[in-house]
Amino acid sequence: MNNGLKMETRKTQRKATRVMAKVKYGLQEIQGRVLNLSTNGIALELAGPLHAGIGSQIKIYGDDIGHLEGLVRWCHRGRLGIQFNPNSNARAQVGSYFRFFHKDMRPTSPR
Repeated sequence: MNNGLKMETRKTQRKATRVMAKVKYGLQEIQGRVLNLSTNGIALELAGPLHAGIGSQIKIYGDDIGHLEGLVRWCHRGRLGIQFNPNSNARAQVGSYFRFFHKDMRPTSPR
């Protein structure tokens, strides 16, 4: 039962990652870990507080993912959800990350 609420579905699949990145908002900068990534957005776990409100423009820098920009869509218990700017080159950068750096996170069974 949906109680009249519209269910939102994701347009792109998210993939789990283990990438470190810096998050910059205004003069604040903090280390974070990318939890998951898609061509439309990123979820991060932050090492400390970052006072960026929902709808704020934010920048993410990482050796493997490059420079990405987007809007804060949610924040909860030290985690952030960022939607990439549609006019940025984020889609190409994320695609490049998946081609060259991403390792499948599924556990392998010992032989």
